[in-house]
Amino acid sequence: MSAWSDIFQITDPGYVALVGLIFLGAAIIKGFLGIGLPAAAMAFLTLLMPPTEAIPLLWLSILGTNSLQFARAPKKWDIAKEYWLFALAIVVCIFVTSMFIADYPTALLTVAIGIAMVLFSLNLLLGIKLRIGPGRGWQAVFGVISGTLGGISSIWSPTVAMYMVARDVDKERFIGATGFLFLCGVLPLGAGQIVAGVLTFPVFLQSVFVLMVVLVGYRIGELLRSHVSQKLFRKAVLIAFLLMGIRLIFNGLAA
Repeated sequence: MSAWSDIFQITDPGYVALVGLIFLGAAIIKGFLGIGLPAAAMAFLTLLMPPTEAIPLLWLSILGTNSLQFARAPKKWDIAKEYWLFALAIVVCIFVTSMFIADYPTALLTVAIGIAMVLFSLNLLLGIKLRIGPGRGWQAVFGVISGTLGGISSIWSPTVAMYMVARDVDKERFIGATGFLFLCGVLPLGAGQIVAGVLTFPVFLQSVFVLMVVLVGYRIGELLRSHVSQKLFRKAVLIAFLLMGIRLIFNGLAA
């Protein structure tokens, strides 16, 4: 089905319902973990449509959920001061790489992201921790990697989470900091996709429908999060990345 362009005529209600369920599930993960909406959605959307159609469909939902996430975070100014270099690197790299999104070998990138997610989650689940110091240099490095991956695939949560988990950031700070870093990357991502010609007005209208579904799922995930301990939260993050990474690898190999 080309570009999901007939959604508002509902020519295939089953297709629209399936897309809605995918986004509902991805949003529950996002509300619960604070991360994972693009990765979880892309793992299944690529089974239904080309990545160049799925990626811009995520833009408005990424903007909406991360705006809510950061708006509810305590000590916003402290978060911004601590992670400004990380955010700047993400902004620059996302904009530059997203302008050429139609030209990248998406299948190869999807496999690479999936492998990184699997290795990262397995290492930490087995008790092996990355050695990352408090220096700004680490933020710049992870920001460049995150922005490059995010601009090409709309998925920059794995490397952001790698940094936060390695730094032993507590649950509430994790939610606020990741919300800030994801929110900073959304506008340059949209701008780059407009330049590339993949984020069009019809796609934007489709994403409005997606956003309504996502906000419901996001709230469900938030309610679940309030009843989970930090230890279980950390494990849930890693298990979610492991499962999503495996799914991305299979998607990339099958492309």
